[in-house]
Amino acid sequence: MSGTTTSGSGRTAGVPRLSRGGANRWTVLIVLCVSLLFVALDTTILYVAVPSVTEDLRPGPVELLWIVDVYPLIAASLLILFGTLGDRVGRRRVLLLGYGLFGLASAAAALAPNPQILMVARALLGIGGAMIMPATLSILRQVFPDRRERAVAIGVWSAVAAVGAAVGPVLGGFLVENFWWGSVFLINIPMMAAMLLIGRWLLPESRGERNGPWDVIGAIVAALGVLGIVLGVKRIGSGAAVVGPTTLLPIVLGVLLLVLFVRRQRRRKDPLIDVRLFARPAFGTSVGCIVLAMLALVGLQLIAVQYLQLVLGLSPLETGLRMLPLVFAAMAAGLTGSKMLQVLGPRAMVSLGFVLTAVAVLCLTAMSSQDCLWLLSLGFVLLGFGFQSTLFGAYESMLSEAPAEQSGGAAAIGETSYQLGAGIGVALLGSVMNAAYAPGLNHVDGVPARASASAAHSLGEAYKVAAGLDGPARAALREAARDSFVRGLHVTLVASAVLLLVGAGIALRLPRRAADSTERAEADGEPAPGEGAGRGSSEPAPANSGR
Repeated sequence: MSGTTTSGSGRTAGVPRLSRGGANRWTVLIVLCVSLLFVALDTTILYVAVPSVTEDLRPGPVELLWIVDVYPLIAASLLILFGTLGDRVGRRRVLLLGYGLFGLASAAAALAPNPQILMVARALLGIGGAMIMPATLSILRQVFPDRRERAVAIGVWSAVAAVGAAVGPVLGGFLVENFWWGSVFLINIPMMAAMLLIGRWLLPESRGERNGPWDVIGAIVAALGVLGIVLGVKRIGSGAAVVGPTTLLPIVLGVLLLVLFVRRQRRRKDPLIDVRLFARPAFGTSVGCIVLAMLALVGLQLIAVQYLQLVLGLSPLETGLRMLPLVFAAMAAGLTGSKMLQVLGPRAMVSLGFVLTAVAVLCLTAMSSQDCLWLLSLGFVLLGFGFQSTLFGAYESMLSEAPAEQSGGAAAIGETSYQLGAGIGVALLGSVMNAAYAPGLNHVDGVPARASASAAHSLGEAYKVAAGLDGPARAALREAARDSFVRGLHVTLVASAVLLLVGAGIALRLPRRAADSTERAEADGEPAPGEGAGRGSSEPAPANSGR
């Protein structure tokens, strides 16, 4: 791997010139955060529109799962490809291309006449998101070389990501109630057009000092490996037999391809990703924490929206408003994250974040078929603050551990972890939910066996089946389905809490203090991560540096 080089002016090559002006750095941060906001919105904005999409396009259960989940699936599989491509050809260039594709795909999704077109459009949105997400984080890593400033910037960045994901249902609810479900995509078009113009004018171009050829084969192998694993898990989540070849084969192939990718990167003189980074406890542990946090919570968010709408009978807008406490708590955690990191250190911050989130999830097991506003609000506040604290500490530790010239690859790993956890979480927790929900509908008095079997697919399907039955059978099926859903929700919450507590244990491998990784790097004879701009080092890391 080539080291960082310096120009005659003493400025480190690969660090954009714009980062030397303090005011300009924060302007760049604003532009990057607005970009991220709309990508994050698209992750969850469709949740409250699912009933409207179902009524209009009439997708099957598997098609509906794909419509919701294909975006994070495609994004996760391509993040490494586009993150490392940005290191080679320029991060701003990839980011601007992402803006254009995201806008065009949004138009296609808004006007989709059938489930198949909507799935394709969502897949294209995933490609655009894969271009945008690692670029925002890697540019941020470049324009904030000082770790303390970078911690503040990551706090703002992560707060915006949380706001986007959490405000998605609120905005989606408003749009669905006042317009039609396609409007949740239509709002992306003017914003992406504006960001394309503003980004071309304001954002600095930066690239890593990676002089070797870009490993196209390696990037494709990594993309197919991630895709295979998530495809297999999605088959499990859709109710396929766990031992079936169509379920196991994609997972096995995905794992083999990722092993091949790692072996290939170890042999190459100029790898896409320096896999020795995973040997650093702070880096590898941070990635694992991001995966676990997303796996435990994203599936729950989709289930929670269904609970609010189908069990409590709230409108899409009311559903979104009920989730506002989560938004404000996540914002507070992101904006205070830098201070918390200095006081607590990465280990305590991430571990306590996991524990607080697990406590919030367990509190929500008291939910029933009756509305309890104070319980939901308390649970969402704890959930938002704990979850965002976890992500902040993990992202900051991961980015600070990676060399600046590999920021695109490191950002891609972080975002792949985020999206992979989200995609697996929807499938895994959805599978747990289905397994706990379906048995309660095996035998319902007065309901034919065929109707019960259809109702066992989902609560929304149960309500549709009940609408075609006579009075007593209709009421019995609706009540049985609602009670089964609540029981399934409790089981899923407990499973999520267990995953979060496992994450708290894993986080104990992180350094005690934010400076530990910097001190380790200096002790090994390397420039501290993020300090290349000030030190002007031009030497590659020693082979025995512990990477």
